[in-house]
Amino acid sequence: MTISFILAMDEARGIGYQNKLPWHLPADLQFFKRTTMGGTILMGRKTYDSIGKPLPGRTNVVLTRDEHFRAEGCQVIRSVTEAVERYGRGGEKAGEELFVIGGAEVFRLLMPYADRLYVTEIRHTFAADTFFPELEPGVWREVTREPGIRNEKNPYDYDFVLYERERGEA
Repeated sequence: MTISFILAMDEARGIGYQNKLPWHLPADLQFFKRTTMGGTILMGRKTYDSIGKPLPGRTNVVLTRDEHFRAEGCQVIRSVTEAVERYGRGGEKAGEELFVIGGAEVFRLLMPYADRLYVTEIRHTFAADTFFPELEPGVWREVTREPGIRNEKNPYDYDFVLYERERGEA
């Protein structure tokens, strides 16, 4: 299974403020839905709490250390090791794509296993208290960049960018 991150971030790498998105960008939400529909999404418990319910049309997986946490309509896993064993390369769902949707701690923990990043880069800086980790130079290659359309509903300049991990020769 390919492990992919999907997120939006501002110019300062901000991804959240008070457990919410700091912006309203419907085109990004449509991109997220279109890209993840029918797939498996993995999120941390705080991200699940901010959404408040499983996202329809997807297999929802929540990563939490809380042994008592249950969420109707979601699979619950307890560790990064379990996530990688079940959903990583060679896992039980080989050939599929796992979309990691946040939050920051989950991104940080799974970064060594990520193969692909779908990033909406918003050319603006917002008040944020949660940030996406820095990308290591030489590890990620930009594959595509598609400018988003700025309009009355999407009031910021933004790009949809796909990054893939550089794989060294075996």
